[in-house]
Amino acid sequence: MNDTHAASTASASSNEQSLSIWFFVGVTLGGNGLLIVLAGLYSLVSPPENKVVLYNLHADLWWGAVLLVLGIIYVWRFGPWRTQT
Repeated sequence: MNDTHAASTASASSNEQSLSIWFFVGVTLGGNGLLIVLAGLYSLVSPPENKVVLYNLHADLWWGAVLLVLGIIYVWRFGPWRTQT
């Protein structure tokens, strides 16, 4: 590979702002949390015939909400619109 080409590519990429991996972790957590909350809401509206022992605790709603809140925090904290400090 040409040294001039490598130097120009490196300088061009150093000017661009890279996305944090934690932003994508937040998107993943938030997306999964939203899906789990929606599944929990569906199970409230249409309860299953054979309920599990701890059905009344609605663990899907709680854990989905926890994941959704964590995802929102990560996306807000590490979003590309925020300046890196």
